[in-house]
Amino acid sequence: MGEIGYQVIARRWRPKQFDELVGQDHIVRTLSNAIESQRIAHAYLFVGPRGTGKTSTARLFAKALNAEGGPSIHPDNNSEVSQAIMNGSCMDVIEIDGASNNSVDQVRDLREDCQYAPTQCRYKIYIIDEVHMLSTAAFNALLKTLEEPPEHVKFFFATTEAHKVLQTIVSRCQRFEFRPISNQVIAEKLSIIAASEGIQADPNALQSIASLANGGMRDAQSILDQMISFCGQSISEADVLDVYGLVSVERIEGLAQAMVAMNYAAIIAAVDEFVAEGRDLFRVLVDLQACVRQGLLDAIQQGGSSQQFGQSISTESLMRMLDALQAAEVSVQQGLSEKANFEVALLKAAEEARSRAIDSLIQQIARVGELEPEKKKR
Repeated sequence: MGEIGYQVIARRWRPKQFDELVGQDHIVRTLSNAIESQRIAHAYLFVGPRGTGKTSTARLFAKALNAEGGPSIHPDNNSEVSQAIMNGSCMDVIEIDGASNNSVDQVRDLREDCQYAPTQCRYKIYIIDEVHMLSTAAFNALLKTLEEPPEHVKFFFATTEAHKVLQTIVSRCQRFEFRPISNQVIAEKLSIIAASEGIQADPNALQSIASLANGGMRDAQSILDQMISFCGQSISEADVLDVYGLVSVERIEGLAQAMVAMNYAAIIAAVDEFVAEGRDLFRVLVDLQACVRQGLLDAIQQGGSSQQFGQSISTESLMRMLDALQAAEVSVQQGLSEKANFEVALLKAAEEARSRAIDSLIQQIARVGELEPEKKKR
């Protein structure tokens, strides 16, 4: 691939139109309707996990509002204004990092700058990323302008921590929730990117990358970029597992089966193998939780029990196993001995799966007690 392999995929594949934004259809539909009906609010708050498209959406919205000939959901990518907005050089679309521009003086400068008309666009738009990093004084300095901004000014705020944004700010904005993107959607997009880049990528490898990304498209694209640097033209599942210390789905399912069967020797042997191979034990714990949850969903659909792990196991047992695994997250991630804590977590979860909840046992005894007098009468 030559030099192009060293260009950052996450930037090269940033959406240029609303229909290229994946996994946020509800937001695309709402903003498109707002543009078409000319119901444009003066302030928007985009909330969601990292890498889900908040800043990209803000740029696309700014580009749509400043399209030549009036706001349009399909602005011309090749126009001078559109290109300036997307590459960050437009003087009327100002991107501000809330983490490094959070003082009250900087917000006062912004407030004064608002009064001037845009130079080349219809609207002057301020995109403030990580807006929760603004100080309380800075928030208060912004309040009045945010409530009654000039007609030519729009504010787009983005944050990963909405609970840190003052309610007085939130109440003045239209709020949009960005959802984590599903693994399937991420894997499909990565497949398109890989094909375009001339990369042979195993579908299971792309699924592993999607799982690693935790719902963030940008993270997934960055991981794919790293794997291309590591592997070259062909990426296999084994490559991804080795680079990031992951364990294959088959081995995770085998571990779950050993836990359901209470095969302690197999559980300990599996942990020894993971440690010897340098696998990420916390990631194994997370993947194991996902595997058990899938079994729980199967049990619910099958009417109370699942055969997914080699033998019948009830919904109640799977819930108890999952609860034990989730309770062990902190000790595995932060404990002094990761291996020992991980082993104990698995053994406890196996015990919990086979033990009965005390309340269900009491209910069964009570039912038996109710039946005894009837038998005596007979």
